[in-house]
Amino acid sequence: MPDPCDVEAKKDALIRSAKRCFDLRLQTNAGGNLSVRLSSADAIVIKPSGVGFAECTRDNLQIVHLDGRLEPSAFKPSKDLDFHLDLYRIRPDINAIVHCHSPWATGYASAGVEIPCLTVQTIEKIGRMPLIPLSDNGGPQTEVEISPVFQDPSVRAAVLANHGTIGVGKTLTAAQYLAEIIEETAHIAFVRDTLVRVHGVSDTALPVFGTAADARKMS
Repeated sequence: MPDPCDVEAKKDALIRSAKRCFDLRLQTNAGGNLSVRLSSADAIVIKPSGVGFAECTRDNLQIVHLDGRLEPSAFKPSKDLDFHLDLYRIRPDINAIVHCHSPWATGYASAGVEIPCLTVQTIEKIGRMPLIPLSDNGGPQTEVEISPVFQDPSVRAAVLANHGTIGVGKTLTAAQYLAEIIEETAHIAFVRDTLVRVHGVSDTALPVFGTAADARKMS
């Protein structure tokens, strides 16, 4: 059984992360979802369906075991529960997932364009944000499309075509930061591409290394 103190701490951390996402406008209404792995059991805490990021409370967050068993709850499970569970199963290093429908990143995703890693921060923190297409029937991505991409342990973030973004990490804060960097990078990329077109720039430099230390190693 999960340790009540562990559950309480993880719920409070998820509530803080969800509120930060909402305050930064990474997620509005009741869409998106986020979850965190419990330390005391093979289970997670996750936001249920129909509950907004700003409305998460200890009472409405759900506990779900990695085998899919749901602890008693008055709320419907998240529509994306299956891909959350599968990512925790295949990646022991993942302890938290933040999935948002942030507008700049989703704009790129809806255009079928992979967000480029334009800044030294994205090179250091992410490296690449793969674009995962819709399911074969045109529906939202499930574990069938998402899990194969995250089988690569170097993948920390991805963009879902016509859907949103995923950031994963060892903690909720780490996953949260990636969700923010993805959105920030999409915004920067749009501004960069617009200015390049307006000013007729034909060649723009892209970073190769994320830190000065990495650059020195290769010099």
